[in-house]
Amino acid sequence: MKAYATWLSACALMFAAHAAMADDTNKIAIVVGGPHPYFASMEGAAADVKKQLGIGEVDYRVPQQWDVAQQNKLIESLVSTGSKAFLLAPGDPVGSITMMNELKDSGIISAVMAGCVSDPSPAMFCMATDVYKSAYQGTKHLIEAMGGSGNIVHFTGLFADSNTQLRIKGVEDAVAETGGKVKILQTIADIDSPQPADEKINAYLASQGSKTDGIITTAWIPAVVASTALRNIGDKRIKMVGIDHDPIVLAAIKDGFINGTMLQNPYGQAYLGTYVLDKVLNGCKFKDNAPFAKTAQTARFIDTGTLFIGADQVDKYVNGLKALTDQLRGKLDADYLSCPS
Repeated sequence: MKAYATWLSACALMFAAHAAMADDTNKIAIVVGGPHPYFASMEGAAADVKKQLGIGEVDYRVPQQWDVAQQNKLIESLVSTGSKAFLLAPGDPVGSITMMNELKDSGIISAVMAGCVSDPSPAMFCMATDVYKSAYQGTKHLIEAMGGSGNIVHFTGLFADSNTQLRIKGVEDAVAETGGKVKILQTIADIDSPQPADEKINAYLASQGSKTDGIITTAWIPAVVASTALRNIGDKRIKMVGIDHDPIVLAAIKDGFINGTMLQNPYGQAYLGTYVLDKVLNGCKFKDNAPFAKTAQTARFIDTGTLFIGADQVDKYVNGLKALTDQLRGKLDADYLSCPS
């Protein structure tokens, strides 16, 4: 984690030249949907982007609970103190659109990250992991580790999360390509918090572990809990691919208890999302031919990348994330934005 933060801060330095054109009266707010370890690096991103770009103020706020009403109250309070733009990790795919429409009516721009809201919405863009692709690729890696056949279980996050259905479909599509050689025994959702994850994952392994050949996890906490459970069992027969870069998951890869993990870039989402909003406040516009990707939810999607790491890359994963972030930074300036001279 320390190495991750070190290179991310170093990566931020490359934006320092932007500070000369930045408006130091700009106030931008980053408001996530609720407490979750995925967002942990975003507070540092807010501090870095403010310092490196010379933005007047970048507020990072987290509701006490995953509750769109609490998120909306935070947004309203930040509007009252002069925030000019919002980067939101949406607390609800519908309720967040309602709030963004209210912001638009007040002349305030907004965008989303980490998870998208569905069109039509006022969101200028959605900057996030292509969660379908991440789940699909992770499942393909799992199937390869299993030798191409067997039974798997899918542990995933909040069913109400806008990303969960896409992840489920990604897993299902990868399995369907095996022509029946791989079967999904169960998909267990709503376990992206410690207590339900611990209870349901360990109960599943106690009752169904002997019938299970592989585990795919597509949410942070289930990845941590499942990694711990496999270590406690001490049997490396069951293969597993996790998600994200929690130290417990990385240690389990190094020690051979799981096969790998699919990385995301939450720091980059917060930093680069704020970078773009600041540029828009300073007069930049998206090019008519900006190469937005189109997803089932939105036609203005910017993929922040996904990366599989196994045991041979676990000590070098920072370099892979750095490459993803550097590549996206160049694309934003060259292909997406048109700015005044």
